[in-house]
Amino acid sequence: MVDHARARKLGELIKVIVAEALERGVIKDTRLGFVTITDVKMTGDLQSASIFYTVYGSDEEREETAAALKANTGRIRGEVGRGLTVRLVPTIEFILDALPENAKSIDDLLAKARAQDQEVDALAKKAKYAGDEDPYVKPREASDED
Repeated sequence: MVDHARARKLGELIKVIVAEALERGVIKDTRLGFVTITDVKMTGDLQSASIFYTVYGSDEEREETAAALKANTGRIRGEVGRGLTVRLVPTIEFILDALPENAKSIDDLLAKARAQDQEVDALAKKAKYAGDEDPYVKPREASDED
């Protein structure tokens, strides 16, 4: 049976362990850039962990960091094993998190929508009614002749 709460807690612990290991400089690879661990997803059987990360910098720096993390996966898994109190250490996989790119595309879409709203607002200010301003028939007022 799958224990989602335990998988989530173990994922959070792995996230902290990996982040601290990278901060301490366990990996002595010059290709490693400014890495931020954003999330860890565990499988239900706790045998595999997907570690999501972001890298501050250019596309070239992202590629070099991905290569450095892949080359040092065993060393990082060893750090995870020392920090966990489980019988079997999960296999780890590093996945570049697309969060910054997604946020930028959402910002671009919001800016485009804002520009279209301003355009519609400007057209609405210039618009004139096709007929009367108030097209509804009003009851006639009684006159003196009635």
